[in-house]
Amino acid sequence: MSIYSSKSADHFVVNYNNITAAANRLLSVANRTPVITSKTVNQLTNCQVFFKCENFQRTGSFKFRGAYNALSQLSETQKQSGVLTYSSGNHAQAIALAGKLLNIPTTIVMPDNAPQVKKTATRGYGAEIIFYDVNEINREKLAQKIAQEKGFIIIPPYDHCDIIAGQGTTALELIEEVGSLDLLLVCCGGGGLLSGCAIATKNLLKNCRVIGVEPKNADDATRSFYSKILQTVSNPNTIADGARTPYLGKLNFPLILNYVDDMVTVSEEEILRTMYLIWERMKLVIEPTGTLAAAALLEGIVKVSGVRVGVIISGGNVDLKQVGELFNRIEAKEWSKKF
Repeated sequence: MSIYSSKSADHFVVNYNNITAAANRLLSVANRTPVITSKTVNQLTNCQVFFKCENFQRTGSFKFRGAYNALSQLSETQKQSGVLTYSSGNHAQAIALAGKLLNIPTTIVMPDNAPQVKKTATRGYGAEIIFYDVNEINREKLAQKIAQEKGFIIIPPYDHCDIIAGQGTTALELIEEVGSLDLLLVCCGGGGLLSGCAIATKNLLKNCRVIGVEPKNADDATRSFYSKILQTVSNPNTIADGARTPYLGKLNFPLILNYVDDMVTVSEEEILRTMYLIWERMKLVIEPTGTLAAAALLEGIVKVSGVRVGVIISGGNVDLKQVGELFNRIEAKEWSKKF
């Protein structure tokens, strides 16, 4: 289903200067996350691969960057009013922690099927949680209703200029550390991370290709990219819970059309196989959504050789009690035979 043409949104609402300003706000607050390499991955892909590990970010995902950047710019009156957001987990945790650091009350509208680890962490940071049934309630409409009743300021998870700029600092840091790249792979849900990273990358490395990656079962962004008309998806059935967004943000979509070179999708099995490999060989705890970009490379969806590749690992908030069950869905793979 399509809902509007890209022409209906204002183009280029975020620029590189917004991202560098966000980086300054995040200094000494956000973690400058490590960039990790793997000889195994390099051999499998015949590339030099650099993993930007946002699973080591505060709250366990890149989302803290945008959340703090947005909340830190609110007026004192807005801060006193309190903030509300809607999220399946990672943005919820990020808003909750940013609110705690800035003494801003936070309320989260969260699906009742969100991972327990994300529910627990969000409560732990002091947020009030309001649960809803994804099959019966539209989260945006519920959030708007609550915000109007309570006077809260809504900070959406991706469709917000300051959120996009904050997420773009992820690619900024990666390029500052490793220098030139030929390709950057970024996961895509609502498009905040992808659009922000694409802006930063194209300003620093004009010849670097940027490719967004999403689950096949939640391929609205890929369909939107190719049709140039925003497409929707309803309650997508994917283990990548961070990519269960109904559509790209209205601000993100034109940015993606302008700055992103391509969009690809990966299957549920490809996500899990890659997640297994990274856990086993790189000893990194990453979540299914955080695996998307790496899966596109390791499964050969994006075919490259002999180049320098940046891969954004977006987060590591996975319920450890469920990891065994997830990995039991797939068969172990002889990776050396793949390439």
